[in-house]
Amino acid sequence: MEEELLTECKNIIMSTQTKQKLPEWFEGECYTHGDTVANRFTGVEVELTAIEVSIYDFLMGAQMCFDMGLQSEKILNDFHKGLDWFRKNNPQAYMDLLD
Repeated sequence: MEEELLTECKNIIMSTQTKQKLPEWFEGECYTHGDTVANRFTGVEVELTAIEVSIYDFLMGAQMCFDMGLQSEKILNDFHKGLDWFRKNNPQAYMDLLD
């Protein structure tokens, strides 16, 4: 059931105007609409695609876990993959939101 939802989400996202692809490693929640996100330190706002918001929210959730002392090797590895994904797919958003 969960895998079917993930596949459906990937198909919906791929049918939008963006050429970005949801990475194979990503197992987080998939959004179907983009949104405006603000840097929590600077207040700089960035418009993100649905895929970008999905990965950004995963990164912020993982960071909260790290801040509470909760982490696993998988989450840490996926966190670094998410940062790398942003560097490659939207360098400006990476600089404005995550750097």
